Amino acid sequence: MDRPEIILAHGPTPIPPEVLLAQGSPLAYHRGPGFGSIMGDVTDRLKQLYRTDSADVLLMTSSGTGALESAIQNCFSPGDEVFVPLAGFFADRWRRLAQAYGLTVRSIEYEWGRRIDPDEVARALREHPVNAVLLTQSETSTGVIQPIESLARVAKDAGAMVVVDVVSSLGAVPFEFDGWGIDVALGGSQKALSASPGIAFAAVGARAWEATTTASNPRFYFDWATYRKYASLPDPENPWTPAISVMQGLQAALRLYFQDGVEAALTRHRMLSRGVKEGVRALGLDLFGEGLDDNWTVTAIRAPEAADADTICARIRRDYGVVLAPGQGPLKGAVFRIGHFGYVSELDILRGLAALEMTLEKLGHPVKRGASVAAAEGVFLEAEM
Repeated sequence: MDRPEIILAHGPTPIPPEVLLAQGSPLAYHRGPGFGSIMGDVTDRLKQLYRTDSADVLLMTSSGTGALESAIQNCFSPGDEVFVPLAGFFADRWRRLAQAYGLTVRSIEYEWGRRIDPDEVARALREHPVNAVLLTQSETSTGVIQPIESLARVAKDAGAMVVVDVVSSLGAVPFEFDGWGIDVALGGSQKALSASPGIAFAAVGARAWEATTTASNPRFYFDWATYRKYASLPDPENPWTPAISVMQGLQAALRLYFQDGVEAALTRHRMLSRGVKEGVRALGLDLFGEGLDDNWTVTAIRAPEAADADTICARIRRDYGVVLAPGQGPLKGAVFRIGHFGYVSELDILRGLAALEMTLEKLGHPVKRGASVAAAEGVFLEAEM
């Protein structure tokens, strides 16, 4: 029997029915008050989520990578120096983007799974000042949530702008644009907010706007000044034809998110993370990465001796319709990852753990049947008391 797959990967995340209905509704024409009202509502809610009163939030039709590229285009010139602490696949994406536009990239390379050490970054910036530090909050390739507040502080002390990829973290873990002194933060619709892929957003502070006035990298489609001009019209617009249906879905997703509020959403993500981690430990598997208590988006798990991670992911999807994420880069075959953010419930986690138990047993890993589900249930019941 064909059934929808249970997506427990690192995104895109499952989409609520209300969001699917909204994006399947008749399109609001993108030049006029109907779409302007949607854009205004989405922008206001994102500013609340970013926790900013000072930044402009710009909406672009793109994946999250497009938002990252827009920051390189708008804030920098060829030859500018940036610092990128390398601790995973998505940190390395920053490096490759910067180099593609002729920036000079300085870095510290960390073993994948480590948290970036703010003291080491501070020393590197004292030895060689740079224009900006490019950071990734949720490194989904390893499951690690990086200490952005502390890293932003040392970057600011060194006189560098702070540009943060929050594509897979905004709405799932704590983030404060104004309170942490962030200059640019770049997000996407398809992760913790549980909307469809296709809308990227950039929160841009005063220091970044100042940088745009001298930056000489070429830009057209992602020219922030053009987006701000159109967003400031009496009826806000996008300068280009936007993904109207995705924007309608994003509005519905944000309304659902704010029904309970940011703190409730963060508490839920923390609970789901704990449930997964306790369930996995009950299977006798080792967790991967530092800062496990803070890693609320994705949990990385070392594959057992019985089977490599790619085999586990392939078998659990084939036999039970559960989508997990295999390892990337140097972790390929060594770890697999369970996503637990966005539109994921306790029952989704329990079904995923039960499928993982059965898959591992079939692959020859010794398990105590029901142990992982019971461990996760304990976490979820404790949270309700």
